[in-house]
Amino acid sequence: MASAKVQPWYKTSSSLKGPLLVVENVKGVSYGEICKIKTTDNRELLGQVLDTSREKAVVQLFDSSMGVDLDSQVQFTTKPAEIGVSRKMLGKIFDGMGRPKGKFTYTPKKYLDVNGSAINPASRRSPSDFIQTGISTIDCMTTLVRGQKLPIFSGAGLPHNELAAQIARQASAGGEDFAIVFAAMGITYEEARFFMEDFKKTGALEKAVVFMNLANDPSVERIITPRVALTTAEYLAFDLNMHVLVILTDFTNYCEALREVAAARNEVPGRRGYPGYMYTDLAANYERAGMVEGSTGSITQVPILTMPAGDKTHPIPDLAGYITEGQIVLDAGLHKRGISPPINPLPSLSRLMNNGIGKGKTREDHSSVADQMYAAYARALELRQLVSVVGESSLSEVDKKYLRFGEAFEDKFINQGSYTNRGIKETLKLGWELMTILPRSELKKAKKAFIEKYLPKKK
Repeated sequence: MASAKVQPWYKTSSSLKGPLLVVENVKGVSYGEICKIKTTDNRELLGQVLDTSREKAVVQLFDSSMGVDLDSQVQFTTKPAEIGVSRKMLGKIFDGMGRPKGKFTYTPKKYLDVNGSAINPASRRSPSDFIQTGISTIDCMTTLVRGQKLPIFSGAGLPHNELAAQIARQASAGGEDFAIVFAAMGITYEEARFFMEDFKKTGALEKAVVFMNLANDPSVERIITPRVALTTAEYLAFDLNMHVLVILTDFTNYCEALREVAAARNEVPGRRGYPGYMYTDLAANYERAGMVEGSTGSITQVPILTMPAGDKTHPIPDLAGYITEGQIVLDAGLHKRGISPPINPLPSLSRLMNNGIGKGKTREDHSSVADQMYAAYARALELRQLVSVVGESSLSEVDKKYLRFGEAFEDKFINQGSYTNRGIKETLKLGWELMTILPRSELKKAKKAFIEKYLPKKK
């Protein structure tokens, strides 16, 4: 058996700018392959080929460029970025590159290229099964369906980390083989400690694979972190036939890393300085969610992104909205009033919701409950604005009941706390109980048969 060819070390670097190192006079180098950089003080770093042209290669460093100079040596490995995957990864914590954090080892079943591709539309299966998060506002009104991409739109100071942790520990797929892949990008040490303590304390870590890229880690490492996580999810879903929920936080930090690398490459900036290919790059990550023919597994994505200044038209949430199938929106006003989780159901949307609810999936009355509460809450908010102008004395008795419904809906339905896990039947029962505040004649969005069957009788 022939031995593997030993790759040469190049000492022909011509430029170093930020995380980018330009190496001249190279041969046989391909886009995306991993390389090793040996500094003059004998440290060994990792990088990835970002661009090639004739005999020149642009290398993106995954570590700090501190100590790297033009006398550093570079060796190209001829291999792409890979991660060794195995079911033994469950319950383990890795860094943003997929390297184990802590004193543990596992034997990979195979090594996979992290630069996966979007699922071929011809081989996709249509999402049609319910994932229960135990959070009433999501399960009832913005239902998450297996194989869906449903981002959480948050803002500075809002508790998206608490919501992510709650989804991670409470989510289930009806008793089927289920796993969480959790990837954090650019989070602080304090946030990382919160996640780790919560996962370990609640037992959520046992069914999870966790990847952590901290704020003090190289920012370019954030570009590979979601790819490592999604490659792991693809193995669990399509090789082991598991149902996998991928939680990615915070995609805003990921996009900032893209902008940093694009600036270092002197690329022509797009909207607000972000690279013009950001849409394509985001789609390459988001479109790895779904279900495929020939496998019973699924990948469901819940990416979390903070909207700068709460601006929904900012390029990051704007582009994410085009690619994904809806959004869950956190509301600063609800958060200020102490409502947890502060999910506003009115701007929130799940485009695949109707595929995953109804008889045999959740319950036959699910759609009626969601539609009626959405309409009643929207009316309540309109009346609040009217009251702020003309006062409550000008309202009719029915209008006052709508106001009572809005307050009860926020205090009892939306506000369930971070550690309350409600089943879908409990959620629907609570919804019917809240509807007793309104006159029966106002329940125009619910089917009469369901009103007769599920609406509690007033005592």
